[in-house]
Amino acid sequence: MWEAIITIAAMILCCLGVLLTAVRLPGTWLIAVVAIAYGWWAEWQPVGVVIVAVLLGLALIGEAAELLTSVFTAKKAGATRQAAWGGLVGGLLGMFLLSFLVPVPLVGTMIGALVGCFAGATLTELWVRKGVTQGVRVGLFSAMGFALGAAMKIAIALVMTGILLTSVVCSDPAPANVPDEVSIVAPP
Repeated sequence: MWEAIITIAAMILCCLGVLLTAVRLPGTWLIAVVAIAYGWWAEWQPVGVVIVAVLLGLALIGEAAELLTSVFTAKKAGATRQAAWGGLVGGLLGMFLLSFLVPVPLVGTMIGALVGCFAGATLTELWVRKGVTQGVRVGLFSAMGFALGAAMKIAIALVMTGILLTSVVCSDPAPANVPDEVSIVAPP
């Protein structure tokens, strides 16, 4: 009975991890912690060190993708270094301060982040270079990169969830009450 309860709890926490990732919170790390906790609880049988290492590696890749995608796309548009980082900071601030723009959970947070990213990159580019056209272009590219980074991290969270839940649910449990040796006795 405990195995079923803990497995269901792991599934729920993994789904929560994907939702947290969608709002730019550390959901991938929650999934990795669930894997570590489940592996420890199950004495590392279905979830071993290799799976935990893969999930931790994917969480690191997700963080790098999320943080650097908007910076790289803004740089591709010819942004200054300050504007690229302004877009990143603006996106993070917008996620918290502009979520009220659309009062729908998750959707409002993502729209706030995109607006903040656009505004941060555009305003910083305007401050540094004073060019409106270039500032708007940098803002658009930065917002697109921010959305792309979020999509990549959500995809990574889904992959992590799939790996963990597949190893937990599809593991072959040891048969209960089967003797180690089976002796065949010939009938008399």
